[in-house]
Amino acid sequence: MAQSLNLQWHAPLFEALTALQRSGPASYHVPGHKYGQSLIRLTDMNEDAIKSYRGIMAIDVTELSITDDLHAPSGIIEEAQTLAANAFGADKTFFLVGGSTSGNLAMILAVCRPLDLIIVQRNAHKSVLNALKLAGARAVFMMPQRDLESNLSLLPTLGQVESALLNYPEAKAVFLTNPSYYGLSLDLAPYADLIHKHGKLLLVDEAHGAHYGLHPQFPRSAMQAGADAVVQSTHKTLPALTMGAMLHVQGERIDRNAIAESLRMVQSSSPSYPIMASLDITRAMLQIYGSDLFREGLDAAADFRKWVSHQTARYALAADPLKENGAVPIQVDPLRVVIREASGRLSGFELQQHLEKYGIYAEMADLHFAVLLFGLAASVSDVEKLQEALTAIANEADKEGLVPKEMVNLSIDKSQGLSEPIEFTRTGAKHASFGAEIIALADSEGRFAAEAVIPYPPGIPILYEGERISAETIHAIQQLAEHGARCQGATDPTMRTITVLRTG
Repeated sequence: MAQSLNLQWHAPLFEALTALQRSGPASYHVPGHKYGQSLIRLTDMNEDAIKSYRGIMAIDVTELSITDDLHAPSGIIEEAQTLAANAFGADKTFFLVGGSTSGNLAMILAVCRPLDLIIVQRNAHKSVLNALKLAGARAVFMMPQRDLESNLSLLPTLGQVESALLNYPEAKAVFLTNPSYYGLSLDLAPYADLIHKHGKLLLVDEAHGAHYGLHPQFPRSAMQAGADAVVQSTHKTLPALTMGAMLHVQGERIDRNAIAESLRMVQSSSPSYPIMASLDITRAMLQIYGSDLFREGLDAAADFRKWVSHQTARYALAADPLKENGAVPIQVDPLRVVIREASGRLSGFELQQHLEKYGIYAEMADLHFAVLLFGLAASVSDVEKLQEALTAIANEADKEGLVPKEMVNLSIDKSQGLSEPIEFTRTGAKHASFGAEIIALADSEGRFAAEAVIPYPPGIPILYEGERISAETIHAIQQLAEHGARCQGATDPTMRTITVLRTG
């Protein structure tokens, strides 16, 4: 609900940094730019550019007596984190300056010791895979279910989660990703109830849902649904600087000291004060303006969806709010629009490339869809520019006589089953000790991968290290490479070859 504008603005971390700036301090400490004084020699640079850069440097400080310490907060950072916890419904909130990646690492490192087992949604972010390596943990992966119409991934079913818990009672936790990069999610409350009934922790990567629970049109957040620890990328959908994120915890199941210790290991000992200040400002904005903060973006996205609904011969949406997937109510992020060229003449990658010619940059694309993130600041003029560009792109396709392409289904059917436990080390899956060799991707069916294949964005592994390679996986990788997808983790960027474990 909207908050009263009579509330007093209070962002303790940001206010302390700007007060320090106004005092005209003399710096005899790091960082070396000395509050931007080093820019005095940049006489050849544009004056406005220098002013903008110096503005950031003016609050870029280190751990002084008045600026507190992120890794042992007792002053303004502690207060800012406490205010954030209150705003997001957590018992305790940790500021992250390494994005949700650092939060995912910390959650798993805090919960898993070497050889501990954790149940993980298969389409987790690559940072989860790295966390498993660092922890030396074992993981059982669950296949996600899929939206019947768009074929986009959703959470595993409750039945899959319960089966995993029954088959692996030694598991320490269940790790879920909700919402997806495409803005699709399911209500987490039944999952939290089930997982807690089995005495396990629910850890959630909510990187793309930092705004959830903050407006009546948004799905409720993972914290509101009862998760034990949740990571949110505050910078993705709220007005924080890139790499600004938060880790929220609640209840007695999670060891907060272990979380803090893990964060000390994976985050810099010299954290960015501008990033932390942006987290503080974001929280203050939410508490002052409340749900009104999202009105403009919601209206813009709704107007655009309405426009697309009248362009059925040219464009279609992957999902609409209130749409259902059979008996499973799918929640759709109203600020994220997933669009495709209706006839299949243009792939999602090609649609993204065409939009860029008109100065419009999509969040990401895949073989079928382009993902448009409206955020809270999209305007009427933004939507008009987007509509004009899409109209021009469709007209160009008509003029060039483009015909529909063969539709490719990239879903990898593993019968919605569980993987066998995979043991991870810092060099990958344990059995990588057998040695590795590079072979043609086309000849790799049945072999075990010695490297991960991670299309980026969204950074979701299509193949894990130590996983047996199927014909479906080979076909999916080939299609991605053919359409120009960038794959991280793989030795060969063209994906004509792949590194596999030796069989001897």
